Amino acid sequence: MSYSLETLRQINYWETEPNFNLGFMRHKYTNVIWHSLGNKLIKVIIGQRRTGKSYIVRQLINKLITEEKVNTKNIFYLNKEMFEFENIQTASDLSEIIKLYESTYKPQGKVYLFIDEVQNISEWQKIIVSLAQHTVKEYEIVITGSNSKLLSGELATLLSGRYIVTEVFPFSYSEYCEIKELKNSKETFIQYISSSGLPEIFNLSSNDTIVHYFQSLKNTILLKDIMYRHKIRDYVLLEDIFLFLLHNVGNMTSIPSILKYFKDKNRKSDYTTISQYISFMQDAYIIHEAPRMSIKTKELLSGERKYFVNDLGFRNYLYPSLINDIGAILENVVYTHLRTAGYTIKLVVGKGYEVDFVAEKDNNKQYIQVSYVMPTSKTIEREFGGLEKIKDNLPKYVISMDDLLIRRESGIVHKHIWDYIYELTL
Repeated sequence: MSYSLETLRQINYWETEPNFNLGFMRHKYTNVIWHSLGNKLIKVIIGQRRTGKSYIVRQLINKLITEEKVNTKNIFYLNKEMFEFENIQTASDLSEIIKLYESTYKPQGKVYLFIDEVQNISEWQKIIVSLAQHTVKEYEIVITGSNSKLLSGELATLLSGRYIVTEVFPFSYSEYCEIKELKNSKETFIQYISSSGLPEIFNLSSNDTIVHYFQSLKNTILLKDIMYRHKIRDYVLLEDIFLFLLHNVGNMTSIPSILKYFKDKNRKSDYTTISQYISFMQDAYIIHEAPRMSIKTKELLSGERKYFVNDLGFRNYLYPSLINDIGAILENVVYTHLRTAGYTIKLVVGKGYEVDFVAEKDNNKQYIQVSYVMPTSKTIEREFGGLEKIKDNLPKYVISMDDLLIRRESGIVHKHIWDYIYELTL
């Protein structure tokens, strides 16, 4: 463990002046986490690999040091993704290195523990729960993870909800505008949806490099976060299901329909396997789903649902032909921005009509219909008609790429899609 402590000295500021690479400041996330500090709750930062969780941790540490004047010896940071910490495998290993740090630097008062990608430590819950509930020493604990199973099992049972979760998404459209120093406009929005919101992309100069980056990221998530973790054998099937979902973003999809697709191609599979593989992708945050809800009964409907990819770069760079499917791209970007803004999302099904999304947050609800363009009166009636059949007085929007906005007596608001999602995540 002495080797690990020496490596920790290189990424902590116990003996050196702080010199942070903070990246782009993501105030939306740091403010939420910052205001949750000061108690025994475990702060959990989750999200797909490479969405910037580690940068957010650095920004929090920097804020503690520069604004709160916390002694650097009271801040412990460990990034389990670093190869140098490969020997920290278990909860006992983590406990040992923390004890070694404390005995060496003897921090006085509250200790701030930041553990990146904590799911890579076996039974990490044991030491994290123990420290969080320590009756003598005071710890503020922030952990990050790239798998939703982080919050299942022992942690959820032992803490009984005594943790706060923040999910990190790729850069939103408003963040993109700020990074690129561009004004919100139709042209800027098209640039955004044609590329990616992953932070590292902004440091890559050539298209070939970006393609290789996404190929590597896809392989890492599918292999390391799914195949190795869940000990599955058929990687080809896993990759093919991912490809199927990418091609069917925004389409109603069911497990039986996927099973039929592979059967038609003489591929062996079964309902349970396909369902599990999709669940594993959702656990790794690379794929999300939106279930259907009956507007009449308010109940979720089993079977068909829509799937969305966490970042459009997987489609845009790995399968560039899909960039022509504008409708799917627009639905995907609206879905991810609603999620980024903290909404839970369902699809609305009524008698003879469907509405793309019903989004709820803090007892507020809104309906959203997404359209590419509405060139004819028939298209206009189709897009507005479903919303007009919903008789409550909640906000309803049709959002599209049309240059001209349409006014309806029903009170349904037609907005430019670039304005809608820009304002959504400011």
